[in-house]
Amino acid sequence: MQVSKCVGITLLWIAGLVFVFAGINNNDPYLVPLRGTGNVLFVVTSSAVVLLLVRRGAWRRRASSGKLLVILWCLPPLAMLAAHGVFEVRKHRVLQTEPVLARSLGQHFIVGYRSFDEVAQLAEQGFVAGIYVTRRNIAGRTADALKAEIAALQARRRAAGLPPLTVATDQEGGIVSHLAPPLTRLPALATLAELPPDEQRVKAEEFGRIHGRELASLGINLNFAPVLDLRPAAKRNRLDFNTLINQRAISDDPAKVSAIAGAYIQGHESAGVGATVKHFPGLGRVRADTHHFTADLDTPLAELEASDWRPFRDVLATTGARLMVGHVAVRALDPGRPASHSKAVVDGLIRKTWNYQGIVMTDDLVMGAIYQHDVCTAVVEALNAGVDLLLVAYDGLQFYRLFACATDAAARGGLDGAMLHDSETRLRRALLID
Repeated sequence: MQVSKCVGITLLWIAGLVFVFAGINNNDPYLVPLRGTGNVLFVVTSSAVVLLLVRRGAWRRRASSGKLLVILWCLPPLAMLAAHGVFEVRKHRVLQTEPVLARSLGQHFIVGYRSFDEVAQLAEQGFVAGIYVTRRNIAGRTADALKAEIAALQARRRAAGLPPLTVATDQEGGIVSHLAPPLTRLPALATLAELPPDEQRVKAEEFGRIHGRELASLGINLNFAPVLDLRPAAKRNRLDFNTLINQRAISDDPAKVSAIAGAYIQGHESAGVGATVKHFPGLGRVRADTHHFTADLDTPLAELEASDWRPFRDVLATTGARLMVGHVAVRALDPGRPASHSKAVVDGLIRKTWNYQGIVMTDDLVMGAIYQHDVCTAVVEALNAGVDLLLVAYDGLQFYRLFACATDAAARGGLDGAMLHDSETRLRRALLID
């Protein structure tokens, strides 16, 4: 009995420390499930444990350990309240940004959202250039409801004299079909790789037209597809928890990837929807999942140019696709710095060597490879590297933190004016083309 009591008390101490840690880090993307109802359960659980301990006499005992345990379980709600206060102060500060600066920096952000009213305010005041729509935005709702929501946002933009809102999603087909249903669930483009070349192109363009027409019918004008990463040699990577690139990559043959992806993009463009090729510099050779961990690509540049990067160059040269840069570091160009905010990669390789002058955007900056490190540095370096759009997708509320990073950098003269001017030119040109 004494042993079980000791074990129980030990577990309460451990659980209490975990709860305090969760309260302090309540704004962290990993704790998104705690938001809303989760926070209520968090407070109720902490309160229930405190009441239980007090009823069991923990506070009345002479030994201080009982009182300390009660105090420990009082801390989680206070820590959560403090974290929420920090968030609200940062949000208020961001929303007080001078309008000209807000619009200047806002044209570089695309955000995911859970609250329509919140994202409507950001869109209407020019704090963002676009929104990211995914499964959470259609859960329990009809396609018409989402269409009306997007139309309302566009109307607010027009009334405010702002450019049309970029409305983006991930609708690749296969396992990444975030809007299916209500949209058609198509097979992954990889299913076309074994068809004869002519049939590959016909079917890929058909897939692109179907996706394009259906997305356009909702008011979505940009798709984060297709995937151009080459398929990994190994069928399964135990360190790839979320990306699952072996199930999403079209083929391990660069020529097939170029042909299928190019035709798919043509289908999109015929429907008036832009495409975004991803995830440069490629995830096929890396083991770590950048949703959680840093990753390096140590392959020689000549080999990458001849294989992994060939589809990117082919497709960018023959279509109007945008380029999404992921969080993998290219050791031969900029060791230790993810490509998504590397000037050597974006400005040096993509802009100057490849002469690509289209839109470059980051993968989601809420991913662990970036967010769990110095995310402020990443935001500033990305803008100074010539990245045009910063994506804040999974946890849109992190926008306030990232936008504050940009405004703080602007206040201290830490943003490259020439780079921002060139980016603004590209963004305006893209809007005219779109």
